[in-house]
Amino acid sequence: QVHLVESGGGLVQAGGSMRLSCAASEDAFRGNAMGWLRQAPGKEREFVAAISWSAGDTYANSVKGRFTISRDNAKDTVYLQMNSLKPEDTALYTCASAGGPLRLVSGTADYWGQGTQVTVSS
Repeated sequence: QVHLVESGGGLVQAGGSMRLSCAASEDAFRGNAMGWLRQAPGKEREFVAAISWSAGDTYANSVKGRFTISRDNAKDTVYLQMNSLKPEDTALYTCASAGGPLRLVSGTADYWGQGTQVTVSS
């Protein structure tokens, strides 16, 4: 059973914007924290942003002020709005779900999506 499906990735120029979406199954979404992690080629996967069920958000320092995570609890969907994109933001972005945001910050999750590629050209 597929629990998380990402969409919205692609190619964008530096300085541009992009919005990622993650459609979740009810059991992956309801009551859980949702988040985004990313992995660039040759690098470890890293935390990007997380949002709790009550909409409290947390960001990696590298994206703070540029990225915004949000969730629509009526649609079981989480979003990542990315502005002022930089080439170093290029990575496979993966949606994840966990009981609390701190687990996502630490890189662990109960559910994982397949990921969507974001490429930022200079």
